[in-house]
Amino acid sequence: MEITIGVQNLAREIVLETEQTGDEVAAAVASALDGQAVLELQDVRGRRIIVPTATIGYVEIGSEAKARVGFGTI
Repeated sequence: MEITIGVQNLAREIVLETEQTGDEVAAAVASALDGQAVLELQDVRGRRIIVPTATIGYVEIGSEAKARVGFGTI
């Protein structure tokens, strides 16, 4: 699943691929905005992405099914 995080005062977005479900990501974002100092997510490569909650502008949660392109989809 692709997650896009918009950070205040930055021109670029943070984009990451995670194996978490959309509901898990939404719950992590909600709990972070409910009083935690940081939002912490883990991508498919095992890296941890930590964003200060006060700087989060928006979080876009992509679709869970990734569209395949090429001959391997037949």
